[in-house]
Amino acid sequence: MIMKILISLPLVLIILYKLWSYLNKKYFILCLCKRVRALDGSPLESRIYIPPSKTPFGNNFDLLDFTPASVFKFMRDAALQAKGRSYLWYFFGTPMYNIVRAEDAEEVFQSSKLITKNVIYDLLKPLLGEGLLTSTDQKWHSRRKTLTPAFHLSVLQSFLNIFKEECKKLVKILHQNPGEELVLNQLIPQFTLNNMCETVLGIKLDDIEEGFQYRQSIHALEEVMLQRIANPLMYNIVYFYLFGDYRKHVDNLKTALDFSSRIIEERRKLFQHKDDVGKRQRYAMLDTLLAAEAEGQIDHQGICDEVNTFMFAAYDTTSTCLIFSLLMLALREDVQERCFEEVLHLPQDHDEASMLQFNELFYLECVIKESLRMLPSIPVIGRKVTEECVVNGLIMPRNTQINLHIYDIMRDPRHFPDPESFQPDRFLTENTTNRHRFGFVPFSAGKRSCIGQKFAILEMKVLLAAILRSFRILPVTTLQSLTFETGIGLRTQQDVKVKLQLRE
Repeated sequence: MIMKILISLPLVLIILYKLWSYLNKKYFILCLCKRVRALDGSPLESRIYIPPSKTPFGNNFDLLDFTPASVFKFMRDAALQAKGRSYLWYFFGTPMYNIVRAEDAEEVFQSSKLITKNVIYDLLKPLLGEGLLTSTDQKWHSRRKTLTPAFHLSVLQSFLNIFKEECKKLVKILHQNPGEELVLNQLIPQFTLNNMCETVLGIKLDDIEEGFQYRQSIHALEEVMLQRIANPLMYNIVYFYLFGDYRKHVDNLKTALDFSSRIIEERRKLFQHKDDVGKRQRYAMLDTLLAAEAEGQIDHQGICDEVNTFMFAAYDTTSTCLIFSLLMLALREDVQERCFEEVLHLPQDHDEASMLQFNELFYLECVIKESLRMLPSIPVIGRKVTEECVVNGLIMPRNTQINLHIYDIMRDPRHFPDPESFQPDRFLTENTTNRHRFGFVPFSAGKRSCIGQKFAILEMKVLLAAILRSFRILPVTTLQSLTFETGIGLRTQQDVKVKLQLRE
């Protein structure tokens, strides 16, 4: 009996090996997921770069004990190894397709099916719910249609006055301590959050007792999200509860949600009595949502989701771009002086400048765009394959995660020669004619492009023009001294500092 078993054992092992080999061609068994395949049947390695992994379990253990800084470096190293090709990772239950070329990104951006956000955005859902950033399908289409009028040019004109008022307050503060080092990471987010509170909610955050706690809670939630992004195990809610900053997350989430919900309720009362005699309220984006609620198009929770989406996403991305734009202006005196000369064409009284005049600050806009190209506020955006499909000649199984690495796409030397140098002239009209249409995508592109990009550009122009008119921006921090981090947005470990010198 034992002899028969010993004789048959090699045969059994051969059969199991053959079965394993057969199944492993279609499935990555140790990752519990289907493999990505080439549509034409050619070897996958000929179509896409597949980085080596540390273990036979795909890339699952490549990111353990990472920090936001090492995640950023890991992504840049992968792109460098891929030598300009898109590349593929495998995690438990899902392949992850990483796009670093405008040509590969085009098919995703133009797809009417690939509009569902990927797993990273699930970390935002406790705060943002099913808002415009995280929702999909019919809900996203409906909300996008509802919110589009809130960014009409006539509405932006009314927001311009808010931007000017907040700029005046900030410049007044800056005049108090000329020549001292300014920590932009502390100063600028406060300015942009104040802008968002007044344009979205219709309130002045500085006038509200809980305003400081709200700012603190938003910053704390960002810190927890960074922790979870840097460790894939933290995506699991049980693991996060046991080993992560779960209590910090819950406490600050309650503070943020309670604040926005209370403000919405107060604005609703004003909206319902808008025809009463009294002081006319300034328009806020929230009014568009309240009008939709009155028509039965959205409920209270939907309003909360959209408000929290705009408050969190818009203030954070705009402040990041402003910080990096000010840094680059400090480092490039020649660029700064050219912007200053352009700003001098605005009326002496900043309050009298019109939106048309701000729109004519063409070179300043080139500076903003070049800052976004080199240091995009959102370095990577994601999509999820909801049903098997073909993307760029590759068969993507259901649940494949797609990362569009905006940071790498906009540093492609084929579209931006000498990509590591800061050259605002790249965005002069004559220099953009033949560029790939998806080579510059800091606001995403296609159906899910950022609804508020004109709002953001105007807000940044107003502040940069106000600062340039009053001060010379002098360098303190250098690019080489910064350690970049990947979170929901681009971060630096170190504070970004400049000095301001009063202009004569």
